[in-house]
Amino acid sequence: MCGIVGYIGQRPAEPLLLEGLRRLEYRGYDSAGMSTLADGQLRTIKRVGKINEGLAPALAATPLPGSTGICHTRWATHGPPTDANAHPHFDQSGRLALVHNGVIENYAALKQRLAKLGHTFRSDTDSEVLAQLVGHYYDQLPAGNGDERLVNAVRSALGEVTGTYGIAVLHRDHPQLMVGARRGSPLVLGVGKGENFLASDVNAIVAHTRDVVYLNDFDVAAITRDNFQIHSLTSGAVSRQISHVEWSADAAEKGEFAHFMLKEIHEQPQAVLNALRGRINHEESTSRFGGLNMTASQLREVDRVIFCACGTAWHAALVGEYLFEELARVPAEVEYASEFRYRNPPVDKGTLVFVISQSGETADTLAALRESRRKGHKTLAIVNVVGSTIAREADGGVYMHAGPEVGVAATKSYVSQLTVLALLALYMGRIRHLSAIQGQNAIRELEAIPGKIQQLLKQNDPIRRIAEKYQHAKDFLFLGRQFNYPIALEGALKLKEISYIHAEGYPSAEMKHGPIALVSPDVPSVFICPRDAVYEKTFSNIEEIKARKGPIIAIATEGDTHIASKADDVIYVPPTADFFYPLLTVVPLQLLAYHIAVLRGCDVDKPRNLAKSVTVE
Repeated sequence: MCGIVGYIGQRPAEPLLLEGLRRLEYRGYDSAGMSTLADGQLRTIKRVGKINEGLAPALAATPLPGSTGICHTRWATHGPPTDANAHPHFDQSGRLALVHNGVIENYAALKQRLAKLGHTFRSDTDSEVLAQLVGHYYDQLPAGNGDERLVNAVRSALGEVTGTYGIAVLHRDHPQLMVGARRGSPLVLGVGKGENFLASDVNAIVAHTRDVVYLNDFDVAAITRDNFQIHSLTSGAVSRQISHVEWSADAAEKGEFAHFMLKEIHEQPQAVLNALRGRINHEESTSRFGGLNMTASQLREVDRVIFCACGTAWHAALVGEYLFEELARVPAEVEYASEFRYRNPPVDKGTLVFVISQSGETADTLAALRESRRKGHKTLAIVNVVGSTIAREADGGVYMHAGPEVGVAATKSYVSQLTVLALLALYMGRIRHLSAIQGQNAIRELEAIPGKIQQLLKQNDPIRRIAEKYQHAKDFLFLGRQFNYPIALEGALKLKEISYIHAEGYPSAEMKHGPIALVSPDVPSVFICPRDAVYEKTFSNIEEIKARKGPIIAIATEGDTHIASKADDVIYVPPTADFFYPLLTVVPLQLLAYHIAVLRGCDVDKPRNLAKSVTVE
C-alpha cells in the first residue's frame, strides 16, 4: 500500500520524484524518503510524516543532486512510522538503496541468518531485510560482470523471499542502472525518450509519459536511460507489451475543488455516463459487453453467481446481489474476498465468480480470483484500471472507465461499479426471462441517472447545513431496506473513514433486534426511505426511533411531504425504479460524510491509518 517512484534519465531527478510521490501519497503517508545517485555518491533524505511536513522541507533545505533516483511514501506494516523505518533502506555496505511495497513473510528467518553473518539492522522493517539480502548476494558475486552483477543479486535474493514485493533498487557502483521487480504488488515501467520511470501506480508518471509496461509477477526489469530488459525469475528474457494510458495528468488534479473527494463526488454524473457509453442496445432492449469472453449460451448455463470484493466494492457487490436476483432471477451471494480465499465453500460448475476492485490490485481480491481459477471456475472482473493485475488474470470482465480516483474514500468508483452491475443484471435478465418492455424501462431509468445525480449535487449547501447540525455527534446509525440496505452500510463506512465518527449500518427492521438500545437524543439515525416497495415498512421503523427521541435524517423521494412530519431533516432524491435508487441515495450520504469531516478538521483525502489501494494482506 506504499508508493514507489523511480527515475533514470537526463533531467534532475529530485523534482520529478517529489512530484510523483505527491501524486502517490494517497497510497501511504506515514513517512517518505528519497535517494539519488550523483558523482558516484548515494545521497538520501527520509522523514516521518506527510510529504509536505517532512520530506519536502528537508529537500528544500538540502537538495539532492543527480539524474537517477528512487523514492517512497510509506503505509506502515512492520515497525512504527519513524525516520529509521522510512524508505529507502540500505545494505550493509551502504552502497545499495531499495524501496519496497509488500510484505516479506519470512523476514524473521532471513534477518536471523543475516545477523549471524555480521549484518547489522537499523530499522524494524521487513524491507530492510530484503535490502540487506540483495547486498549479501551482490558481495558474493564476482566483479567484472558489469550491470549483470546487480541484476543477478536481485534475482538471487528474490528467489529466497516468501511474500509480496514491488521494489526499485539503486547501487552507487552502477550509476546507469535501476532495477525493478514485482510479485503481488503493482509496478509499472514508464517508457520515455532518453529517460525511463518506475512507479507503483501510473498516476505518478503520467505527466511525463503515457507509454507504460505493466510488469507481471516475477518480472525483474533492468532499466537504463535508453532501454530496458525484462527477465522472469521463473524463466529467461520475456517480452511485455507497451500500453498507452487513456487519461492525462490533468484528470488527477483537484482543479477548483478543495479536496479530491469533493471533485470525485461531482464527477459521478460523468462516471455513470462513461460506464454506460457503448453498452446500451436500444434495438434489443438490453446491454452489451465486449470483454466478458462468454457467449450468451454460456451465460444462460450459469445457475449461481458469487461476488468477491472488499470494503466499498463489497457494498457494491451487495447491491449486485439484489440486482441479479431481481432482474435476472439468478441466485447470487456476496463473499468478503479475504474470507473466500481461505474457505473451502462448495462451488459447482454452474457458478460464475465475479471479483470487483477499483484498483485491480487489491491483494485479497486478487487471491480470491486466483483461488477461483485454480479450482476451474469461470472468473470475471469489474475493475477501473486498465492493465491491472486482476484485469490481466481474469477470464474476462468489464472496465468501469471512471478515470483516476485519488481520494482514499471511494465515491465515483462506487457508482461506476453499481452502474456496471446494473448493466450486467439487465443483460443476464434479457437472455433469460426479462421482457423487452421491462428492458426498455430499465434502460430509460439508467440513462436518466446522470442527470438526476447532477440535480442532487445542487443540494450541496443544504447538506452542509445538516452536517453543521450533527458534526459533534459521537455515533450514527444508518438504516435502509432491500436495495438500500447496502447503501446504509456504505454511508456508515464513509462517515467512519473520513470523520472518525463511530457509525453502523443495518437493515431497518433489524433495529428491534438489538441496535435500538443505542437510540438516544445524541445518536442521529440516517434513514434511506425512498418511495419504493418497502416504504411503509421503513416509515414504521422511523416512527419507532422517533418515539424514543432519536434525531432522524431521512433520504426521501421528491414530493414526499409525509416523511417531514417525522424526520428532523430531509434530503430529497429524484424518483427512479426501486432497483436503481442506490445510484442516487448514496450521493447525499457521501456529501454528508464529506462536510462533517471538513467541519471536524479531518484530512478528507488522506484519512488516518488508511491507504487507497490495499495491496498487502
